[in-house]
Parts: sequence; C-alpha cells; structure tokens
Amino acid sequence: MAHILVTGTGGFIGMHTAHMLLERGDTVVGLDNLNDYYTPQLKRDRLAQLDGQTGFTFVEAGLEDRNAINGVFDANDFDRVIHLAAQAGVRYSLENPHAYVDSNLVGFVNILEACRHHSIEHLTYASSSSVYGANKSIPFRVEDRVDHPVSLYAATKKSNELMAHCYSHLFGLPTTGLRFFTVYGPWGRPDMATWLFTEAILNGKPIQVFNHGKMKRDFTYIDDIVQGVVRVNDSIPTPVTDGTTTAPYRVYNIGNNQPVELMRLINCIEECLGMEAEKVMQPMQPGDVPATYADVDALQDAVGFRPSTPIETGVRNFIEWYREYHSV
Repeated sequence: MAHILVTGTGGFIGMHTAHMLLERGDTVVGLDNLNDYYTPQLKRDRLAQLDGQTGFTFVEAGLEDRNAINGVFDANDFDRVIHLAAQAGVRYSLENPHAYVDSNLVGFVNILEACRHHSIEHLTYASSSSVYGANKSIPFRVEDRVDHPVSLYAATKKSNELMAHCYSHLFGLPTTGLRFFTVYGPWGRPDMATWLFTEAILNGKPIQVFNHGKMKRDFTYIDDIVQGVVRVNDSIPTPVTDGTTTAPYRVYNIGNNQPVELMRLINCIEECLGMEAEKVMQPMQPGDVPATYADVDALQDAVGFRPSTPIETGVRNFIEWYREYHSV
C-alpha cells in the first residue's frame, strides 16, 4: 500500500486513476483547483464518486500557488506522485495563453520542486500526443524528434518533459512522462469530440466536422489509460546507459495504436443513439493535426500492457453513461 498524491482529481483521468488506486488499497490525496475551463459542476460530480471512499482526502488548490503545494507536501509523507492536473485543450490555448503558463509551466516547476525536497520515489506526469506537432512520421514513436509544436499547449507539454529530465539528471528524481492519445469514455470532458457530437445529435443540432472529416485519431479508452498510468507509476525508472541520458527518466506513449477515422467515430455515435447527425464540414482548425497514431512498443516492453479497447465498445459505454448522467 502506498500513499500517493494525484493532482487533477476533479478531472477526467485523475478521478478514474484515484478510484483505481483506492480500490486496490492505496491512500490518495487528491488535488484540483476546480476551475471553470468547463463547468465545475462536472468536476464536483466526479469528486463525489471518490468522496467517502476509505483512504481518500481532497485539497482544493491551484498548481501555481507555491505555498499551497508546499503545504500539501509538508502535511503528507507521500511515496509517489501522479501529476495529471494541467490546463488542457489545444484550441483554448489560442485564447488564453496565460492559463497554460500558470498551470503547465509554473505549476509543474512547483510540483518538481516539492517532489525534489520531499524525496518522492517516483513522479509520473501527463504529457500529450500533441507534442508530436508537425511530425509526419507515422506511427509516432517516443524516439521521434518533437521540436515543432503547433500549439502553445503542446509546447508546454514538451517543456514539462524537458524540465522533468533536468530534475531527474540533477537531483536523481525518477520521472516518467506519459503522452496520452485522445482519451474518451464515461465522465469525459465536454470539450472533446465524443461528448460534443453526442450532445449535438441528441439536441438536434448540427456537428462541426473539421478538415472535412479527413482526420484520424488514436482514440484511447479511459480504462486503458488508467491501467497504463497505474502500471507505469508502480515501475520506478532507474538510470539508463543507452546513449541518450543517464538519468532515471522515461517517456511513453499511451494510445490505442489503432487510429480511427473521424467519420467512423461519428458513425459509431449515430449507431448507438439511433439518430443521424447533421454534419457541417469545416476546414482544419489552427493548432490541430490531421492524424495521431501511437507506437506503444516501449510501454509494452516496460510494463507488459498496451491499450486495446475497440472504438465501438468505448463509444457504447460513453453513451450509456452520458444518458444516465443527463437523464436522457
């Protein structure tokens, strides 16, 4: 049994991760600022799934609040940290860049410093498939260069990987970054395609289909993501001598390694709802990319796991949850 800090527990991945840890007997301190990037009520409803579970406590605080973060670490003897809190969203980073600096850069340094000074045995943190940016090589491999981000969000996530390496190298802090690929499922985010399309179709409204539907995404079901997060967090990296770094530092992709065309996702939603969508074709959005596809061989080699939930299963589970949550 471990004592683990999970940041972003009001968030989609954070809530599910905390739940899995608690189920297996770990104690968890959850942290979130419950901001209004999307409705805070959804975040509170997620937290309600954790409230009352043995071993769970919650702290409301922002990552950029250094005193608050230090206070949480001072008050607890954490074994490990799973850092999932961040300002998310590619398109929103065009509108409110300072939110990304505060949360994803300043906040990440606060987490690194707290881990360093409290002898945390392993920091696992959320990166993103968006770091691959303008990369044309498919599938995306962790060894690929990621020097051409196409959004500020992507740039902050790549910065997190660089900062983590510095702390692993300078202070021996074991760190692992996880590049998530288009996560979806029950309790998901309302700014993501699965939710947006489902909501619009049920309300008889048109859906916006970007790049005229010529998009592919490595849609990854939430249960697969959480399984990967927990397994990776249990696997503490050691220094390597592979010619790239001598630090206790790793980065892995977590994706379904089976890209799905956007129109196939829409068809799955239509089939589950028994309704057809009115589709409005739109050009590519700034900061977006036409395709994502994860090479997960490194993850498989490291922890013996690779995501595999079919899009049909994941969409059905999401829509069943959506109907229940919204009573529709």
